[in-house]
Amino acid sequence: MDSSTQSQAQTAPSIPHECDRRGDFLISTDPALLDVAAIQDYLSNRSYWAQGRSFETVERSIRNSLCFGLYEGPTQAGFARVVTDQTTFAWLCDVFILEPWRGRGLSKWLMDCIVRHPGLQGLRRIVLATKDAHELYRPYGFAPLSSPERFMEKVP
Repeated sequence: MDSSTQSQAQTAPSIPHECDRRGDFLISTDPALLDVAAIQDYLSNRSYWAQGRSFETVERSIRNSLCFGLYEGPTQAGFARVVTDQTTFAWLCDVFILEPWRGRGLSKWLMDCIVRHPGLQGLRRIVLATKDAHELYRPYGFAPLSSPERFMEKVP
């Protein structure tokens, strides 16, 4: 990297953490606001996809992802995690709204913020896996894989 490219990278504007506010609700990507214990409790004990996920695993996954916290005041009400290089690819995962806040349209608002996030614009592909929330994701352009024969997985 030459010195002008290095200088541009160092002075690139940072993306603000606050995505949106509605009354007492906030969606933010600030990792300092996340209630990791509440996130781990939901994932490990109430989600179908992350049963038994340890606190250490959740903490590490958060550190290495772009995370969206949804809050009512200081209280964690929802969460979503995006594994991404913020250039070509993203995997949307661990999306949930905690039970007391469901039925208020918060998952749609969270998805609005995710798809509008500056770090996720111009990507070649965003993928996700879901057992039962297809109707939540469909309005945001998600569809079955166009070429499933190209995708592979390794399950240890």
